[in-house]
Amino acid sequence: MTKIVYWLSILHGRLDTSRAIDFLGPLALRLYLVPVFWMAGTHKLDGFDGIVDWFGNDQWGLGLPFPLALAVLATATELVGAIFLAIGFATRYIALPLMFTMIIAIGTVHWQYGWQAIADPGAPFATERVRESSEKLAEAKAILKEHGDYSQLTSSGNFVVLNNGIEFGATYLIMLLMLFFSGAGRFASVDYWIHRRFLVTE
Repeated sequence: MTKIVYWLSILHGRLDTSRAIDFLGPLALRLYLVPVFWMAGTHKLDGFDGIVDWFGNDQWGLGLPFPLALAVLATATELVGAIFLAIGFATRYIALPLMFTMIIAIGTVHWQYGWQAIADPGAPFATERVRESSEKLAEAKAILKEHGDYSQLTSSGNFVVLNNGIEFGATYLIMLLMLFFSGAGRFASVDYWIHRRFLVTE
């Protein structure tokens, strides 16, 4: 037993040497999220009038109050957030409104569809909607095989049914939560160099 503890402590010490490059974790999270929020923000900007209508309409949209203000805030948060994450500036501060947008998106848009973003009837947490999608997908594939070049149509990837569940939004929320607690990371962030230059810690 003593030898096992000894070798485990040796292994733990070796693992601790990886902390010299622990900045790679926050850096990877930031760089992964940059295109996610940049594309979301630019899509909102390109179709801004439609986004305002969708936010405010209670018949076919979200029915939220102050749709213009919310659309401006959501678009600006995602665009500015993408830039700040890219350079690692005010990372913990920008993570808060980005998390808020994810929570709103999960609650108002995706929650009703369950967990899965892409419908997979064989996966855990499959809802009735997801299970029904397999028949619809099979029918769509049969039509494409009969009336098109199916090999060419699927040469870039298989056809799937979008379920639009909370999976992606929840993943981004967790990543932002990690950045909120860890910060942007050492060396490869503006935050790190500002902290070194201007902030005094005891």
